[in-house]
Amino acid sequence: MRTVLVLARHELRLLGSLALWVARRRHGLGDGTGFGYARGQGTMMLGFGFVVVIESITMSVLLRNYPAVQRGWFMVDMYTLVIIIGMHAASVVRPHVLDAGHLRVRRAAHVDLRIPLENIAHVRRELRTTHERADGELDLPVGAQTTVTLELTEPVAHFTFLGRRRDVRLVRLHADEAADLVQAVKRARTAPSPLP
Repeated sequence: MRTVLVLARHELRLLGSLALWVARRRHGLGDGTGFGYARGQGTMMLGFGFVVVIESITMSVLLRNYPAVQRGWFMVDMYTLVIIIGMHAASVVRPHVLDAGHLRVRRAAHVDLRIPLENIAHVRRELRTTHERADGELDLPVGAQTTVTLELTEPVAHFTFLGRRRDVRLVRLHADEAADLVQAVKRARTAPSPLP
């Protein structure tokens, strides 16, 4: 039952992201600065959408003698297309956010990790195209690559899609403007703290 609720909440976030995308608004920026990461996946998402449209047309022709099945298949294909567009929209409207105390690392509607700036030991621009699973590491590639690496002084709790806790000490992520993000994090880490 919990899994069904998690999936339903995720799909509602995708649909909400579609609404924000149409309205040209971004989620969770507040007073922070947003750093996008969706540019590298646009072509791939367009390709997925194209495949779904071609499949829908093909299946409509093949199932023309079975109208009930044809309509059902068409509805499933249209729902799949909405989810694909929603995933891309979520990546566009939910950027990484750097504010006065945290770097908020995100990936569409299913990863949202807040890293306190004082926990970031090192940040560097690093292009990686292969990622092996390792304990204590979180890789968030876009288009099969990451461009920024964060080494943390102490573990930060990350909760997986279904709610399992993982403590991570190394985070690799993708940013369209990786050099700008790295410089902004370095400046924010060395800036004097505001007076109470």
